[in-house]
Amino acid sequence: MTHFLVTGASGLLGLNFCLAVDGKKHKVTGVDYRNPLKWINFKIQQANLTKPGAIERIINEVKPDVILHCAANANVDDCESHPEEAEAVNSILPGEIALSASNHKIRMIHISTDAVFDGEVGNYTENDMPNPLSVYSLTKLRGENAVLAANPQALVLRVNFYGWSISGKRSLAEYFVNNLAEQKLLKGFADVVFCPMMVLDLADTILEANEKGLNGLFHCVGPEVMSKYDFGVAIANQFEFDPSLITPTSYLEGGLVAARSPNLTLSTEKLSAALGHPLPAFLPGLKKFQSQYRHGFPEMIKTLVE
Repeated sequence: MTHFLVTGASGLLGLNFCLAVDGKKHKVTGVDYRNPLKWINFKIQQANLTKPGAIERIINEVKPDVILHCAANANVDDCESHPEEAEAVNSILPGEIALSASNHKIRMIHISTDAVFDGEVGNYTENDMPNPLSVYSLTKLRGENAVLAANPQALVLRVNFYGWSISGKRSLAEYFVNNLAEQKLLKGFADVVFCPMMVLDLADTILEANEKGLNGLFHCVGPEVMSKYDFGVAIANQFEFDPSLITPTSYLEGGLVAARSPNLTLSTEKLSAALGHPLPAFLPGLKKFQSQYRHGFPEMIKTLVE
């Protein structure tokens, strides 16, 4: 049984990973700072990991086999307004955790983002040169570099995922479902393309990559390319909502504070080859997302916040 220490345990990936993995061949201890959780099936510690000594204290108490570092400031526009905080959380903290993991001979998995690229070309490989456009993407790139510099045996995954969160507002998929359910008119960016992966598929892929002992940098996104408008239409059709409520539009008309990359398609050939099979397909993941909705999972996880 592998013992995972998961940072950002109330975040979209952290919480879904902990709920799905703990007790099923593996053990999980979560770490969270902002959202105390209750009625959960895994152990959790409240801690601000940016405080001196916090990382060492928790590692010594928990004694994990693997640290899965999900915690980040992922609010792109907030990072733009608070660059120093973004630097502390997204750039400096990952390197400090990676160094502690190396010193304790603990495996480290760090979650990064597809947004490190400028989106001018697309289908980026791990060998392509990043060119971040925002404070968020720049600090996440610095975090990747800090992790691998401090701990070359670490695994860094660039991801793009969707799923249900405790706020109900953390993923683009939730935005579409919540508004389509109320028959609201929406806009979907037709000129932004990406490779979304359902969060439970991402959790399974993380487990498999860990079991195979992968290290270094890998792209871990869905194998299928679509625009954010097409993503919304796929959700509408799967949930039997009205897709005509979504109007295709340009991200340039979205009123966004931080710059966005229009083409965040990543090649997953390196990870597929290392795992020995293609990454999870889009439609089965979307069906899992809808199944959770039908069974009340979105409402259940909202009750976990104290």
